[in-house]
Amino acid sequence: MSNLSSVVKAVKYVAPNEKVIISSNPSEIDNADKVIFPGQGAAEKCMQSIHNKKLSEVIKKNSCEKPFLGICMGMQVLMEFSNENNGTECLGIIKGNVEKFEIQENQKIKIPHMGWNKIIKKQEHPIWHNIKDHSYFYFVHSYFINPLDESNIIGETEYGGTFSSVIAHNNIIAIQGHPEKSSDTGLQFLKNFIQIQQ
Repeated sequence: MSNLSSVVKAVKYVAPNEKVIISSNPSEIDNADKVIFPGQGAAEKCMQSIHNKKLSEVIKKNSCEKPFLGICMGMQVLMEFSNENNGTECLGIIKGNVEKFEIQENQKIKIPHMGWNKIIKKQEHPIWHNIKDHSYFYFVHSYFINPLDESNIIGETEYGGTFSSVIAHNNIIAIQGHPEKSSDTGLQFLKNFIQIQQ
């Protein structure tokens, strides 16, 4: 459900001594030190793919056991429910929903939210090491997450209003933007994830 090659290329660049594999094999996922869960496209199609490959329980298990990074749609489907596609049940790992941007009459914004935008740090976290507050990341999305527990929010972005763009929950870090497309700042974000200890 994403351009996996760009994610793999970026991770190999920041972690040249690590073995990086693309896998939907449960045993390979279980044996990994860390999991990166990218995605783009529609929530319904993403969840269908997860169910067809029988990966739902594997994702839930690994998100509790090791450092786990959700990117874009890989962030959204961690929630309980998405309003996309007339409503889609998601993985329910993090309490909260996925909602669509609503444009007010006086706003001059376009949907999808596409291009560079700032992430405002809301809490300190190892993922922010050597990343300045208000750093730019690249975004492409029409929906955003609304987590029930606001203490999970470690980064926010303004677009029409303010939305949760980075969250941390136990072993999970998730970002709405695309670090693999976000130049040096995005590479630092990925490097920080790789260096997080279990």
